[in-house]
Amino acid sequence: MRMRRAPQFYRNMKRYRQIISVLVTYGLDDLVERLNMGIYIETGKRIIRFKRGDKGTIKLTRARRLVLALEKLGPTFIKIGQFLSTRPDVIAPEFIEELRKLQDEVPSFGFDAVKSQIDLELGASMEDLFAEFVEEPIAAASIAQVHLARLKNGNRVVVKIQRPGIKETVNADIDILSGLASLAEKHIAESELYDPEGVVREFGRTINREMDFVREGHNMERFAINFSDDDVFYVPEVYWDLTSKRILTMEYIDGIKVSDFKDLEDAGLDRKVIAKRGADMFLKQVLVYGLFHGDPHPGNIFVLDDNIICLLDYGIVGRVDDQTKRQMIRLILSVVRKDVEGITKVFIKAGMVDATINRRRLRLDLLEFIERYYQIPLRRLDIGTIVNDLFEIIHEHRIKVPADWTLMAKALVLMEGTGRELDPDFDMIEHTKPFLKRLIRERLAPANLTKNLLRTLGRYQQLLISLPTDTSEIIDKVKTDRISIGFQHKGLENLISMLDKSTNRLSFSLIITGLIVGSSLIMQVDKGPLFMGFPVFGLLGYSVAAVLGLWLVINILRSRRL
Repeated sequence: MRMRRAPQFYRNMKRYRQIISVLVTYGLDDLVERLNMGIYIETGKRIIRFKRGDKGTIKLTRARRLVLALEKLGPTFIKIGQFLSTRPDVIAPEFIEELRKLQDEVPSFGFDAVKSQIDLELGASMEDLFAEFVEEPIAAASIAQVHLARLKNGNRVVVKIQRPGIKETVNADIDILSGLASLAEKHIAESELYDPEGVVREFGRTINREMDFVREGHNMERFAINFSDDDVFYVPEVYWDLTSKRILTMEYIDGIKVSDFKDLEDAGLDRKVIAKRGADMFLKQVLVYGLFHGDPHPGNIFVLDDNIICLLDYGIVGRVDDQTKRQMIRLILSVVRKDVEGITKVFIKAGMVDATINRRRLRLDLLEFIERYYQIPLRRLDIGTIVNDLFEIIHEHRIKVPADWTLMAKALVLMEGTGRELDPDFDMIEHTKPFLKRLIRERLAPANLTKNLLRTLGRYQQLLISLPTDTSEIIDKVKTDRISIGFQHKGLENLISMLDKSTNRLSFSLIITGLIVGSSLIMQVDKGPLFMGFPVFGLLGYSVAAVLGLWLVINILRSRRL
């Protein structure tokens, strides 16, 4: 454990003990051992007796037991599970399926706390700000809950209120997760492939952005600007005078949830049109504007009059820069053309593939992946299955996929699933083809080519200007011995720990042997106090040796390493 984590360790000792207890309860004690969490266990054993779960629990799959453990540990661990379910490059497919079942459902907090939050965040009482405020929330989750209200001018609004104290709880748990990730990198050699500390940092950024309701409001405004000329997509208005980091007030949407098919038909709305518009909306978000909704599940999609689509909950959004857009287009075209080399080049240029990967094996697996779907009618293809199969290859070859790519893949699967539920004949792949062709034509237009050429020339100009200075600085550092190369071993700590344990056990064995030999010699001498005709010191030596021997055997059996 690094010294910089020592204060957090002592401050969060109780939480560490709880985590260990839950992991052991659900039969994940091997994870505790691999993380070398002996310091937590040894300290905790004096207060908590760690007990494995019942036989029914232990018989469950490891993935299911992990999900149960995360649910037991509370909101932050549920969120990290949901976050990891979007990272198939890090988590094995069987764990992904279980992690997707994690439900972020918790009891609502009291109305007094709601009023206190409003008074604290907005600087005025609920009665002064709202003409009406419904006490019962319409939704409650681990981060916030949502209430209906009416403003003084009569407008109906939705008020999203953050759970009191949740930010402090989440940040404390993130600190603990960082500590566990650090232990994983130090004691589990293969964890280096997945960068546990980087994953936790990324999760911390994601959840802290989700808890910043001002950022969510700005996301909504950005979407509204992007689609300002689009009359088939609507973004709710944000009421900034009633919004803060912990409270978001937005326009109430009187629409129909996209999954309420009967209500859609009764309202005269066209499910086929909604499916196509939803696909167009998502493609524009990703490939045109570079800003997309990261969680477009059916509960966040409402349909208004004239088949207008409205998305809710902009806490999780993904961003795609121009270079990533080009890579995505190349990847899609390479899959369509059965160009394995093209797919591999996209992975390499995106920095996903390192020098240690077996590229020949990767090409063969990608070729098999493409041929699996070759000549199958497009209407029979399921993007969800294709994405899952591709991510199996990514996981097997330890390809590091950027977070926004996996978030985009998850959103694409959700949108395609919703589209097929609306219209069984909906074909996302066929629908994407003309959109991509139009986008490629626009990118190959003379104006765009000229713009890209000038941008590239500008970069080369900057490189040529800075090259002499940079070269001179490197040479100066070499001359003055200011260039240093750092070396850090990883994965040997567990071996050192095991050697230390073995040495301690050997020392105990020698002490026990010495006590037995010494006591045996004393037993041969008829001097000193006697008990039932035997020397007391000899009997005492045997007793101490027996206690130490029993203690040593118990510890060996508990470690399950004979």
